Amino acid sequence: MSHLSIAIAGCGPAGLAAALLLHRHGHDVTLFERFDEPRPIGSGLMLQPSGLAVLDALDLAPQIIAHSAPIRALHGLSQHGDIALDARYADLGVGGACGLGIHRGSLFAILYCAVQAAGIAIETGFPIARSDLTDNGRTLVSTAGATTGPFDLVVDALGTSSPLAPPCGDWLAFGALWATLRWPDDAPFDPGLLTQRYRHAHEMAGVLPTGRRVDGEHRELAFFWSLKADDYPAWQAAGLGAWKEQVLALWPECACLLEQITDPAQLTFARYAHRQVPAPVQPRLIHIGDAWHSASPQLGQGANMALLDAYGLAKGLDSDGPLQGRLEHSANLRSGHVKLYQALTWAATPLYQSERVWHALLRDLILTPAGRIPPAPRIQARLVCGLVGDPLGRLGLAMADYAALLAPTQR
Repeated sequence: MSHLSIAIAGCGPAGLAAALLLHRHGHDVTLFERFDEPRPIGSGLMLQPSGLAVLDALDLAPQIIAHSAPIRALHGLSQHGDIALDARYADLGVGGACGLGIHRGSLFAILYCAVQAAGIAIETGFPIARSDLTDNGRTLVSTAGATTGPFDLVVDALGTSSPLAPPCGDWLAFGALWATLRWPDDAPFDPGLLTQRYRHAHEMAGVLPTGRRVDGEHRELAFFWSLKADDYPAWQAAGLGAWKEQVLALWPECACLLEQITDPAQLTFARYAHRQVPAPVQPRLIHIGDAWHSASPQLGQGANMALLDAYGLAKGLDSDGPLQGRLEHSANLRSGHVKLYQALTWAATPLYQSERVWHALLRDLILTPAGRIPPAPRIQARLVCGLVGDPLGRLGLAMADYAALLAPTQR
């Protein structure tokens, strides 16, 4: 295996994890970031067993556990109080297995500190406009016209709107407002559940415990509210008071959270896209994470898929043969799982974000009750955990030892 000079565009989970893995495999890695100081964007996310397997292979799982909240189930109720979502990690049949609610800032800090400790080069203040193929490799060109390289390989981890990826897919009608809030001392929420409330499928509120951030003093949570992108300007114009009344009408227990929201700037609107770049590999270039594929967060797989892509890239580059063939092998290690979860997420999203009442009726009257009839609970657990399609087996990864990792937190 030849050692390569590799430019990684983007300091999100995909880029940082890829940098660590490729550096450990002996490659000369440089990270490129558009901000003057790398920083995370967003609120909370769910780390599933699929993603934690990668972080465990990087020896970062104990830090992740220390700054996250173990989630034993996903639980949702309709406006009538009927169960609309009931996915339990215990149904996986793996001792101690759970999801992990974590703030994006914590995941970023843990990966970024590991990158710094490894001495990996980071070029900041370099917003990327394009990549050019030359006789000697690939260059990166900034929006200001500066050129760097050439490199043997460019890894595109710039996310959904990557300028290095061809336009594809569609923006979804719905997105969500997100806020990071302090966990109230007398919170009426279960700290071990991702909890949601629905009015049919056109209104949804959710609470995700996210633990204590790195260097944080208090436990936190991510609060989210489903919203159509076309309705966002009207939401801004109506003001916080009107929105809070709407939230409380659906979920009165959220009053203690809404008290913390005093400025619209505390809420970030995230719009979702469903897209998949048809050819993730180009000459001396590969797309990973959201730069390759993105979807709504209904199955909670975004960061986990990105981490698996990074591991697949490192494994593929360890194979024999010309660089282009090794890149194709990297993509092939992940393509089946990516296509499967793109299809599953596309099918699941309207059940929770849609203006059509029949989507909610299908969810509440048929799919949710059927989900408690064996073997459906185990299938549902594997689906939520990101394990359908055996992505870990394809990569030679093993699930983390949850019992051992969680033991210090349960003393």
